Amino acid sequence: MDRQNEGSLNRPTLKDVAREANVSLKTASRVLNDERYVRPQVRSRVKDAITRLGYRSNDLARTLKLGTTRTIGLVIADISNPFYASCAQGVARVARQRGYSVVLSASDEGLQAEREYVELLVRQRIAGLLLVPAAGDHSYLESERSRGLPIVALDRPLTGLDSDCVLVENEAGARAMTEHLIAHGRRRIALLSGSLDIYTYAMRLQGYRLAMAAAGIPEMIRMIDPTVEGAAAATVELMSEPEPPDSICCVNNRVTVGVLGALGRLGISVPDDLAVIGFDDFELSDVVRPRLTMVRQPSIDLGMSAATLLIDRIEGLESGPPRAVTLPVDVMIRDSCGPHEGFGGVPA
Repeated sequence: MDRQNEGSLNRPTLKDVAREANVSLKTASRVLNDERYVRPQVRSRVKDAITRLGYRSNDLARTLKLGTTRTIGLVIADISNPFYASCAQGVARVARQRGYSVVLSASDEGLQAEREYVELLVRQRIAGLLLVPAAGDHSYLESERSRGLPIVALDRPLTGLDSDCVLVENEAGARAMTEHLIAHGRRRIALLSGSLDIYTYAMRLQGYRLAMAAAGIPEMIRMIDPTVEGAAAATVELMSEPEPPDSICCVNNRVTVGVLGALGRLGISVPDDLAVIGFDDFELSDVVRPRLTMVRQPSIDLGMSAATLLIDRIEGLESGPPRAVTLPVDVMIRDSCGPHEGFGGVPA
């Protein structure tokens, strides 16, 4: 009988692999699970046998034995936002390289929806959880972590639970974009911000405030619904004031789009009449006219870093107390803030 047809239901088993490689079943299992303490030549022999026989591991049996799958749960805030889509792309890239699959859910910024998705993912025996947390208390996750579930927060830290997290330099990025407007001679600089219950918005507002205080310029802060519609409505209100702003800082990509749309409908030229700068660079910001000066977050790297940290925790490669990883941001200087002598008198 052909060896590839041996085993139950004509499907090669791990016992077949061990026999083909002339090793014990335990050694073949160690190689399959990428465990240490296997000599390189033995490991190579087992892998060659796996290839020759076309062996595929039984994931169901592994789940029953270990209590988990090779699946990562990813709960993000907004699946339609290009920023989070890029983060998910980074997560998927690392997961595929490391032999894991990803189950994606979106909380729509709701804590109750988030909890329901987490409970569903846990019932599916995920190996670890990546989470862009909604506003609110996340101490409910302590019970899952105490059972051994690795948890990594992405983009925002968890509230009420000390955990691994991967963030970006929100405060420094917002300060830099505000200082960029100040360097252009702008003095009535408005900030359109979302709820301070969201970590990223709170830190970006802090960066704006630091820049304004250092320059001795009064703040113009408007708390809004950080959507295209919310930003457009706030822009119309701002521009109808007796002393409207000469520039607007946008707290995310959708706010930037809403501001530009409202300004266009009002007949206000960017950057001649008003400068615009925003957080969350997006694909078309270098295509629209004027080209938009934006703070670029390393969204794919953010997802990749979070997934790497999580899988390292799952596989025991990372141990010790929770880690906080912070990635840098860049100000992409384009045209929407206007000319300034500090930039050679050309649009920047």
